[in-house]
Order: sequence, then structure tokens, then C-alpha cells
Amino acid sequence: MSGLKKSLLVSIWFMFLTFPIMVVKVDIIEKTVQWRWKNLILVGLGSFFLSFLWRYLLEKKEKGAKKKEMGQAEMGLIQKIFTVPRYSRPIYLLFLIFILVFPFIFSTYQTNIMISALIYVLLGLGLNIVVGLAGLLDLGYVAFYAVGAYSYALLNYHYGLGFWTVLPIGGFLAAIFGILLGFPVLRLRGDYLAIVTLGFGEIIRLVLENWDEFSFGPSGIANIPRPGLFGIELDVQTATTYIYYLMVIMALITIFVVNRLQNSRLGRAWLALREDEIACQAMGIDKIKTKLTAFALGATWAGFGGVIFAAKTTFINPASFTFLESAIILSIVVLGGMGSIVGVVLAALIMILLPEYLRAFSEYRMLIFGASMVLMMVFRPQGLIANVRRKYLYNAVQSRKTGESR
Repeated sequence: MSGLKKSLLVSIWFMFLTFPIMVVKVDIIEKTVQWRWKNLILVGLGSFFLSFLWRYLLEKKEKGAKKKEMGQAEMGLIQKIFTVPRYSRPIYLLFLIFILVFPFIFSTYQTNIMISALIYVLLGLGLNIVVGLAGLLDLGYVAFYAVGAYSYALLNYHYGLGFWTVLPIGGFLAAIFGILLGFPVLRLRGDYLAIVTLGFGEIIRLVLENWDEFSFGPSGIANIPRPGLFGIELDVQTATTYIYYLMVIMALITIFVVNRLQNSRLGRAWLALREDEIACQAMGIDKIKTKLTAFALGATWAGFGGVIFAAKTTFINPASFTFLESAIILSIVVLGGMGSIVGVVLAALIMILLPEYLRAFSEYRMLIFGASMVLMMVFRPQGLIANVRRKYLYNAVQSRKTGESR
């Protein structure tokens, strides 16, 4: 009953606040005033319903949190679909088939959008190593993306090197920049690390924007060749399909490598570093080596993504590598779930595809997108698919039997 009263008060308050905007309409030409009482009723009903729904969902969330504390919480539907093998395997198989036939079903424009989404999958998984696994907040990740893109553009412009030659070079140069960033920030964590990495990203962008002799400044570099196929000239549509399948292969390789890294000795060292840096060091883990490896490997995938981005767009300039890009990539990692590979892939597809497919809502599309992000962070802060922590269970009965046999 108290919830109904609170929702009623909220609806009255909203009606009062929106009264001048939603009800009163002044016609300057006719010098008349229109009273749109219907809008006031709609605002009242809408705010009452949304307020009641909001309170219901918050109560449900609190009950779930209490169950979790008592150890009675059940696995959520999304978590179950994507993590339990009997549910997830058919889903993954259908998704893979859909991805493979995508260019033959949809237009070149849709394929281009999907290529962009797959590039962000690459970037999200790379940043997931640094933020999700190692726990190092990096707000300048776009700098490594820019290094990869400009590596291909400049090496092709000055030396005529092709895409396949520059792809590993771009990744290697980005890894070097990752190590160069890692050395000064070895002692930093949290907000201080975020500020330094943000500054690093802005430094790279400003250098590219102002050093005209090196990077051609704000004008950028045009006519960057697309990836070649045994020297065959490809038209725009065929080249787009070719880049799409290249991105699918790159995404699958990235998922495989990151998964293997996550389950390796190095991956466990990253997780230990994320949870407690002092305890991690006390256990004999080399903190310097672990951090630098995380920065270097995370930057490598950003370098690969940058090279492919330059080949896809055939034009780059510093405006493509602003802080907003870093924020989007970090949002993908947080929205998907820190350390969760499937979650990051799903979040990248949602973050990039949803604004495109909401264009029908015109100016309201970003409002809808922002509201959905806020709801997500309030009701599921752990991300779409939370990373399941490993537990080592001690079996007392089995241990007793083993002791008796000895």
C-alpha cells in the first residue's frame, strides 16, 4: 500500500513539473492558448506505472541479493543460456551459422555495420584483458587503436607495404606502446591510473593532429588500400564481404586466444592481481611482468583492430580516435561483464548495432539507448553475463577415505 502511495505522489509531482510544457500551448499568430489536458493524464498514468514498476524491480533485486548472501541464489536465465553447455551449444551453433550467411542475406550497408561491430568485439576483448582480468582501468585504450590504424596508413603511403605485411607490424607497434605506457604507471591503481591513461590517449591524438609532417594532421590519410586477395582486384561489395569474413576469423581467433590466456598460469596471475595486489606479490608473482604483459597483449588486439579499421574505411584522421571511443570500448567491457568473453561479445554487438537499428526513432534513439544502459547498470551491475568465479571445494569424505587407505 505504501508503494502505491509513493507512486501516486511521484505521478502528481511529474504532472506538476511538466504542466507548462505538456499542457499549455500558446499560438503566437492567433494569440490563443490551447489546454491539452489529455497530455497531463498520459503523463500522470505513465509516471505512476513506471514508478510502481521501478519499485517492484528494486524490491526483487534486494530479495535476490539477500538470497545470494544466504547462498540460495539460482543462476539467472541469461547466465544459464550462455554458460550451461546443453543450452549454450545450440545457441552458439545457430549464431555461428547466422554469422557465416549474414552477407548473403543482408545488404552491403548491413554488412558494413556488422564489420564495425566485429571490430569492437576485437577491441572489447583486448581491453577485457587489461580491465576485466588484470583490473587495470585504462581510459586511453583508443591510443593503441590509433597506432595500428596509422601504422598501416603511413607504412603503405611511404613504403607501399600491403595489408597482410602490416597487420602483425601494427599489432607489434601497439604492444610496444602498451609497454611504454605500462612502465610509468606500475605503481598506480584506480583513479590515478585512469587519469594517466586518459592523458596518454589524448597525447597520442594531439600528436597525430598537430604533427603535419608525420601524420598529415587533421586532413588525415586517404586512399588506403583494402586487403588484397592474391593480387585480385575486388569491387566494393566483394571487398566488403571479404573484410567481413576476415573479421569473423579474427574474432574467433581472439576468442580462442583470450580464453586460453584466461585459463593459463598468466591468466590466474592477472586475476590475483585484480583481487589483491599485495597478496598477489606476497605469493611470489612478479607484479611488474604481469602488468606489462597485460598492457602489451591488450594493446596488441587494439593494433590489429586499428589496421583492419584503416583498411575498411580507406581513410583515417585523428577525429576517429577521440576519448569517446575509449569510453564506448570500456562500456562494452562493463556492460558485458568484467572478465566474461561471451558477455563482451554480446555487449559489443548490442552497443554498436542497437543505435543503428534505432534510427527509426530519430532523435529519441539515443534517449532510449541511454535509458536502457541506466536500467542495465541499476538492475544488473555485474553485466549481462557475469564471470563465474572458480571455487575449490574440499571433499571431507573423500579425504578421509584417502587417509585411511594410506
